[in-house]
Order: sequence, then structure tokens, then C-alpha cells
Amino acid sequence: MKFIDEAKIEVIAGNGGNGVASFNREKFRPFGGPDGGDGGKGGSIWAVADNNINTLIDFRYSKLFRAKNGEHGRGSDQYGKGADDIVLRMPVGTIIRDFNTGETLADLTENGQRQLLVKGGEGGWGNIHFKSSTNRAPRQKTDGKPGEQRELQLELKILADVGLLGLPNAGKSTLISAVSNARPKIADYPFTTLHPNLGVVRVGPEKSFVIADIPGLIEGASEGAGLGHQFLRHLQRTNLLLHIVDIAPFDTAEDGVKTARALVKELEKYDPDLAKKPRWLVLNKMDVLPEESRDAAVRDFIRRLKWKGPVFQISAVTQAGCMELMEAIGRHIEEQRRQTERLANTAVPEAIREADSLDPDDPRFRVIE
Repeated sequence: MKFIDEAKIEVIAGNGGNGVASFNREKFRPFGGPDGGDGGKGGSIWAVADNNINTLIDFRYSKLFRAKNGEHGRGSDQYGKGADDIVLRMPVGTIIRDFNTGETLADLTENGQRQLLVKGGEGGWGNIHFKSSTNRAPRQKTDGKPGEQRELQLELKILADVGLLGLPNAGKSTLISAVSNARPKIADYPFTTLHPNLGVVRVGPEKSFVIADIPGLIEGASEGAGLGHQFLRHLQRTNLLLHIVDIAPFDTAEDGVKTARALVKELEKYDPDLAKKPRWLVLNKMDVLPEESRDAAVRDFIRRLKWKGPVFQISAVTQAGCMELMEAIGRHIEEQRRQTERLANTAVPEAIREADSLDPDDPRFRVIE
């Protein structure tokens, strides 16, 4: 299936049906009175997040979605039927924006999350609503309200715990295929990865995390070199970045350091907050280096790069060091989750303590009668 992460669509809700002015004409009821029914409500259009969908390809070719109008009211107190709503299923991680104003309408981050995109028009009133003691034969009625319509911009940012970042041919696809159930295309030429790939890594019973692989980033991506920045958005929701570096093909350690720094600069140009995310250095293809000079080469590379964070040495092909890396990531994610839970548990007690410390005469206190 082709991976599509952007789309523009138009959604048009249904109009409400018109109310009707009608009078009862049954035999033996010479003064039957008004019996015009209301119009039905127009159909609305909703967006629903669905875990079973992972691309916006359904919206690349079907761009117009129009709900049906409500039926008009009829005589004999018959109300018009309301139109059915339309439900658009979208991948989890989809951001919905108004194309004309840029306003963010929804960020679908949870499976089953619903968002009203356009509301159907309300049905008009029939003349039965205008009957009174002084107006026994009303001829007033109201028309149905028009439904809303919008042009929407859809943008998909995949949800993953860990993102792989590196040059083309650094071994990102080989790594994700070695540690997860993902099976991306792997070849010995650059840019074999043309769209993001997701894989689930299991590090224990009921313990797993999602890892994302995006196409390689090169210097000059901000000017459109390579595949540019178009896939970096998929790393913005991750909690941890793995900077995959292959130091084997460089003539000197300084060449590898220069390239690694250029990649970080591309991150900063795209999004400074993304560049500030926790990032681990992963030196791949260690099996290519001679064993006797391996440690010295790694120390020299780290010294030249002036790297202060965690460093891991792996070989994605032989899977050496891969499980140790995944277990460390699992512990890191578990610790982040515990910190989030602790913050959530302490937020309410702090609010209670603040309320207890307030003066009863404080204007924020008021008596509700």
C-alpha cells in the first residue's frame, strides 16, 4: 500500500429540510387546524481515529464528501426524516486543519477518538409550532438551515516511542528489521527507504514499544536535497531519537563527525524542539572495523564529536549489541512512564493543599445559594 501522509479534502454537511404550512382536511373535522410537520436535520460529517488504518491514501483520490439533506416536512403532522451522518475513518496521529484559516480542528491521538468536522443544518419548523389562542390558522413556517462546509488539510504524524535518524545506508532499515516485526526494503544503494516504517519491539512479557524508521536525511535537506524534510514530522511525537552512524565508510573520523554534525543542524533548521529531544548515539556496522582497532576508533570518533550522551555499539547485520540497545530503550521508556504517572498523581494533592491554605475571606470563595 502506498504511504500517503498528506491530503486535502472538502466536506459538506447536509441542509436541513424545510418546515411545511399545512391544514387538516379530514372529514367531520371542519376546523382541524394546522398540521404541518418539521423538516429533518441534515447529515453531519465526523472524523474517527482508527488503529487499523495507517495511511491517508483513501483521501488522496476521494476528495469530496457530501452528506445528504434532511427531508422536508409534510402535512398530517409528518416530520421529515433526518439524514444519516458520514463517518470518515482516519489513522491515529492525523492532524485536521482548516485549509483557509490554518486553525487546528483536531489531533486524533487515541483510537476511537471522534471529532465533528461539519454540522448538518437544523430542520425548519412547520406551522404547528405557530398555533396560539390568537392565531388559530398560522401560515408561518421556517426553512431548514444550511449545513456547514469546509476545506480541510489532513496531515499524518505517526505515533512512535522511538525514531531512527541517520544518513542513507546507515543501517536504519536493517536495524528495525532485526529487532521488530517490520520488513522494510533493504538494498546496498542510498534511499531504499522512501516512506516511514513502523515496528513493534518486544522486550519482555507485556512490555513493548514502537520504533519508527524514516528515509535518510542528508546535508542540504532544508533546501530540498534528497527527500528533504518532508518525513521529519513523523519524529516529532517520539520520546527518544536514535542517531544511527556508520563510521566505517569514512576515510577519517573527522569526515564522519562533520556529517553527523550536519545532520543535527538539519534537525535544528526544521524544528528546534525536535533537535532538543533526548538523542542516543548508535554506532552501527561495528563488525566491519578490525577488532583490534575498534575501541580506539570509537573513542576517537566520540572525542571529535564531543558527544556527552549515551553511546551504543551494534551491528544490525549480525544483531550484535541490538538486544542490549533495545533493553536500554525499554528501561528508558518505562522510567518516563513512571515519571508521568507520578506527576499526574501529585497534581491533585497539590491543588487540594493550595485550596486548604486559602483564607476563607478570599474573594475566590463564594457562597452558592
